[in-house]
Amino acid sequence: MKKAVVIVGALVALSAGAYVLPGGSILRRMVDAREDLKLYTLKADGSVHFYGPGVKEAGTALGLPTDRPELEADGTLYMKLPGRCRLEARTAEGGTVVVVRSGGRQRVEGTAVASLEEAVRQVCAVLAVRGSSSASGREQVEEHLQSLGVASRTTSLARFGGEVAYVLGEQGEGQSQFWVYKDGFRPARVRYKDKKGTAWDVRFLDYTSPATGEWLPRSIEVWREGQRLARFTAHQGDSRVKIADTLF
Repeated sequence: MKKAVVIVGALVALSAGAYVLPGGSILRRMVDAREDLKLYTLKADGSVHFYGPGVKEAGTALGLPTDRPELEADGTLYMKLPGRCRLEARTAEGGTVVVVRSGGRQRVEGTAVASLEEAVRQVCAVLAVRGSSSASGREQVEEHLQSLGVASRTTSLARFGGEVAYVLGEQGEGQSQFWVYKDGFRPARVRYKDKKGTAWDVRFLDYTSPATGEWLPRSIEVWREGQRLARFTAHQGDSRVKIADTLF
């Protein structure tokens, strides 16, 4: 009898350890965590680095030499919740590219740079969301994930950047997925294929930086077809700044 009790107890413990929250609960907790920050505006100054194929695209747009393994520009990210974002990349030589997203629409000032456009699209959808209620905010994120082909009701666990993360979406390297850090329910990663079949991977790294805290990850990386194109790194953040509506 005692042996049977021990076996049953072990099976129950194993089942509890393997339990993964459903997708709706993960998204609700993520949205609630963002709401708890009481974030309404944010300006983050930093730098933008371009790598590999991203060098040619960014160099052409910013007027920089494209025969280098890496390019650097000054960067500023503005967020005005809900759903308004602006990313600027500037060089000392005067080249500037601006990507703006507002009301679900996106525009580019200057020559388009694919990596910057993708960064703004995903940042605005998962970090600048704010609804009239927790359910409303969750629905907004769910709609966005659905547009990317993410099966948000399918969930599993994985490791990313040394941390455990919930994975929403079908398992597999080529599947559309949304990753959320298990500790703190912060957005970690968006993976999907666009209508042309191009694989994108936007990564949100390090929410412990004193520059931006939990408002914004210290680094945002954009990968395409397994190659890193760009990384925005925040060096200084201000959540009390007044941001003019005309920027959007």
